[in-house]
Amino acid sequence: MAKLATNTYGDALFDLAVEEAKIDALYEEANAVLTAFEENNELGKLLNHPKIDKEEKQKFIEDVFGKFVSKDMTGLLILMVSKDRQQFITDTLAYFTDRVLEFKRIGKAVVTTAKPLSESQKAKVVARLLATTNYVSFNMEYAIDESLIGGMVIRIGDRVVDSSIKTKLEGLAKDLTKIQLA
Repeated sequence: MAKLATNTYGDALFDLAVEEAKIDALYEEANAVLTAFEENNELGKLLNHPKIDKEEKQKFIEDVFGKFVSKDMTGLLILMVSKDRQQFITDTLAYFTDRVLEFKRIGKAVVTTAKPLSESQKAKVVARLLATTNYVSFNMEYAIDESLIGGMVIRIGDRVVDSSIKTKLEGLAKDLTKIQLA
């Protein structure tokens, strides 16, 4: 149910953005609203509070967001509240921003290594990703996990390329347990 609501509202916003050539503007607004929810946990609590009625929640959205985002974005938020889908607002906006990035062929990659990469190493990783995918650019996130020992793990969406020494050692250990000595 959650995924259905998230995708339905996210797809509707995306279709509107494409039809009205507002992709960049609505993308920026979606990120601004997401940031507001991330920085203020009380927003989600207030919108999901069972003792506050829908009309008050809708007025709150209009008062808070109406000054900073378009009528399209405010309308989406109010619609979601009116349909009791306010708990899916952040997931919907995250889904929408992901669709926009895919539409613009901008990938999101998380690269995890045992030690921090130098700028030249980062540039090589990006160049290799661009050469092996259909994306024109990447939003990169770098993470450190010393347990990898060496190598790296690259995650793009639901795809993972794991060339870490840790994984290779685990595979070797598994293979060794299969060997039977005579």
